[in-house]
Amino acid sequence: MKKHFITLIALLTIGTTNAQTTVVLPDSFDSRVITTGLPFMLIAPDARSASLGDMGVATSVDGFSQQYNPAKYVFSETKQGVSISYTPYLTRLVNDISLSYVTYFNRINDVSAFSVGLKYFSLGEIVLTQDANDPGTAVKPNEYAIDGAYTLRLSNQFSMAVALRYMRSALRIGQVDSNAQPGSTFGADITGYYQSEEEAYNDFNGRWRAGFAIQNLGPKFKYDDAGNDVFQPTNLRLGAGFDFIFDQYSKLAVTGEVSKYLVPTPPIYGNEYNYEDDNGNGQYDEGEEYGNPITRDIIIDGQDPDVSFLNGVFQSFGDAPGGFSEELREFTWALSAEYTYQENFSFRTGYFNEADDKGARKFFALGAGFKYTTINVDLSYLFSASKIQSPLENTLRFSLTFNFGDGEYDEY
Repeated sequence: MKKHFITLIALLTIGTTNAQTTVVLPDSFDSRVITTGLPFMLIAPDARSASLGDMGVATSVDGFSQQYNPAKYVFSETKQGVSISYTPYLTRLVNDISLSYVTYFNRINDVSAFSVGLKYFSLGEIVLTQDANDPGTAVKPNEYAIDGAYTLRLSNQFSMAVALRYMRSALRIGQVDSNAQPGSTFGADITGYYQSEEEAYNDFNGRWRAGFAIQNLGPKFKYDDAGNDVFQPTNLRLGAGFDFIFDQYSKLAVTGEVSKYLVPTPPIYGNEYNYEDDNGNGQYDEGEEYGNPITRDIIIDGQDPDVSFLNGVFQSFGDAPGGFSEELREFTWALSAEYTYQENFSFRTGYFNEADDKGARKFFALGAGFKYTTINVDLSYLFSASKIQSPLENTLRFSLTFNFGDGEYDEY
């Protein structure tokens, strides 16, 4: 009798063990927004590009081409120029967060140019206090980037440029953490620009434009020694446009542009649970009880994003859990139109669109430009078209460009 009782207990234990199995359940979220370090690098820093829907890779050359495509500088009719722009940020909340941008370019000769730029993002002044009687300590977190580019004209209509960049982020506060150190890294841009000769059509003349840019290509970095490696905002831009030249006084330029992050898409993660497989079918069924998670952050769809920056570039074209349709949604697109009269006045408008599950940035923009002797003044204004409010909504932006040697080169 004792022998049979022991055998029965063993069979029940084996049966219970066989009925105990695991299941991996996904986290409950619908969007996979791609995030990177140094996001300020992709903010449109000048009024002209902002009014055209945050585009600039295939628009005509201006003093701020350093941001989007420095290959355009060898098509400038101006020998050299200095450009300055100031953009208030989150104006509905604070009045001291801003993005400042300064560029200088010099067209060395008919086939080459060099340019430099400084972008500075200030998070304003923050006062740290210990208690109500503490007067506090003022700190000013900031980020900045310094870059230089060389442009070479490879044919009458096509040029390329290479830019090198140093980026530094001082967001950790030393007064709070004595071990806090600024994060820094290096990056590079590779860009190209095509501009056709003016061609005669039935009712107008026209000129084609096209451009590409691979931006912020470089190694991952850490914001501090204890942090995780993060990707730079590496991205691809492709654009094309056409100039309708009605006469010697008026011109209409229409342009389209798409862009995509060249960093891995976040995969779908899940948690692994033990559960009682009551019917013994080897899978989790509704109503079966499972316990606390035994393993977290298991990748159940997609690819591991913990790769080198170069592998991340190639992986970014095929790692979206939603397949090809999700890869397409990771492209943002923009359309713009710019009417120019006598090269002295311009009216601009643009639209920018991003998929709802990838950030949901959607906005219209308006702007204008004025030229007085050797000075260009540009301004822009943004209207959000998304349920998610833009930090630049209802912000008026101004830019100035000072031209030296205007008209020294004849490109048109």
